[in-house]
Amino acid sequence: MGMNKKKLTRAFKILFLISIIMFLSLDCRIAYAQPSIPIPRLDIETAQSPEDVVDSMEILGILTILALAPSILIMMTSFTRIIIVLAFVRNALGTQQTPPNQVLIGLALFLTFFVMSPIASQVNRQAVQPYLDGRIDQEAAVDRAMEPIREFMLRQTRNKDLSLFFELSGRDQVETPHDIPTHILIPAFITSELKTAFQIGFLIYIPFIVIDMVVASTLMSMGMMMLPPVMISLPIKILLFILVDGWDLVIKNLVAGFR
Repeated sequence: MGMNKKKLTRAFKILFLISIIMFLSLDCRIAYAQPSIPIPRLDIETAQSPEDVVDSMEILGILTILALAPSILIMMTSFTRIIIVLAFVRNALGTQQTPPNQVLIGLALFLTFFVMSPIASQVNRQAVQPYLDGRIDQEAAVDRAMEPIREFMLRQTRNKDLSLFFELSGRDQVETPHDIPTHILIPAFITSELKTAFQIGFLIYIPFIVIDMVVASTLMSMGMMMLPPVMISLPIKILLFILVDGWDLVIKNLVAGFR
């Protein structure tokens, strides 16, 4: 009986202590919920001069460019071809989600930075630095920045794809590459990159398909109908990929294709 009373007393003390702690924490939250510094009020004022409107439009343009930066990175650089080829490699190996998507996207991004670094240096030297120094205006900086990017896209774009988008736009063919409009060059470049990536993916698939066929026919001839061929072919494909330094070969040929 004495032991039970001691246990009850101890339990009541613990509950009382917990209640005090909860009350103090609630009091602290209430105290911190009342800020001592007044919150500033945001007012929307009308523009007093044309310069204010221009400044607002420039800020809006910068925010729009920042929002579209991922699309620009994907559509006007080597990222599209690289990520598609890496995805083909993973599917050809049959390793499901290994490497995971985060690894493939990270590798594709860093390979894109590596491939585009000379072009980025050229843009910085020809457009960004003169604009920051005040030697050229914003329009001239944009035109100079687009020149190296256009040259890169023209080197990777097929004439057939350019002709397709000229036909779709209803415009006549131009005489020099410099006269190709950017809104025609970009979709033609993306289409060419998709074609090239799928061609590389087809070539990557061929040796792995041969391994699958050999393993499947061997198991059939041995009468092992219930054994999935994937269980045997998967380690063989991984071993073959390691022995030939598959990642080095894929990355080397991907980067060399943009030179």
